[in-house]
Amino acid sequence: MEPLLGVKIGCLFAMLVLTLICGLIPICFKWFQTDAATGRHHWILSLLGCTSAGIFLGAGFMHMTAEALEGIEAEIQKLVTQNRTKSEGNSSDDADSTHIKYPYGELIISLGFFLVFLLESLALQCCPGAAGGSTVQEQQWGGAHGLELHSHGPLPSPSRGPLRAFILLLSLSFHSVFEGLAVGLQSTVATTVQLCLAVLAHKGLVVFSVGLRLVQRHTGSRWAMLSILSLALMSPLGLALGLAVAEGDSEAGQGLAQAVLEGVAAGTFLYVAFLEILPQELASPEAPLAKWGCVAAGFAFMAVIALWA
Repeated sequence: MEPLLGVKIGCLFAMLVLTLICGLIPICFKWFQTDAATGRHHWILSLLGCTSAGIFLGAGFMHMTAEALEGIEAEIQKLVTQNRTKSEGNSSDDADSTHIKYPYGELIISLGFFLVFLLESLALQCCPGAAGGSTVQEQQWGGAHGLELHSHGPLPSPSRGPLRAFILLLSLSFHSVFEGLAVGLQSTVATTVQLCLAVLAHKGLVVFSVGLRLVQRHTGSRWAMLSILSLALMSPLGLALGLAVAEGDSEAGQGLAQAVLEGVAAGTFLYVAFLEILPQELASPEAPLAKWGCVAAGFAFMAVIALWA
């Protein structure tokens, strides 16, 4: 076995094991259950939830959005260069330059944002009575000891909670596949190890935050474990695809399709982060500066990891 192939197989198993461990910790240990938390225990869980919110924001802006913009710009630049080569000598250079300056990446990310907005609007339009919620539903989604303790704002409607959780997992799954794909496409042992360590550093934190989020949303243990397992398999799947792609020639539009999909995933992730995660963590008026510090710390940690990712 070649050393590079052996390193990539080791990275594959490392991604799978670390993701499973980090994701299952908040699900398997009762200490992370917010229902039974009181006093200092509840306070610590609240700050931990704010830190996870900062991690989600950092992952959305510093990793998903940044990588999507870079990929879309590179692929469009490649297409424009090919068109210029084919139409060399024509007077279409000015038009091409105009197209390059247009923010295609931001447009695609915004389309992902509005896609989730449309899905939630359709869900509320088809089930108009779900927005109010009943007492039982409020207890199911808010909880007496949840992070929305002492909040006077409305609780998330039952129609939105499962949809946003599903979209969060779906967008992270897309991103995880592309992360694994990037590791699998590396051509040297050094770059493979460096990129894998960077991916593991931020992926472990993100998946832990996902597990904590599922616990806070009172997701059943079986469904939460299946969600973490499916998310854990995405990076190894992407790495395996990267190994296969490295052996052959990539198709013409494959890179652009991947960049567009990641852009849409980034837009959906930002929607969930801003309209689901942050409002819930900041709903309680207790110690706003401490919560701000935890959110900023989570974001700053992801920003530092982006130096190597």
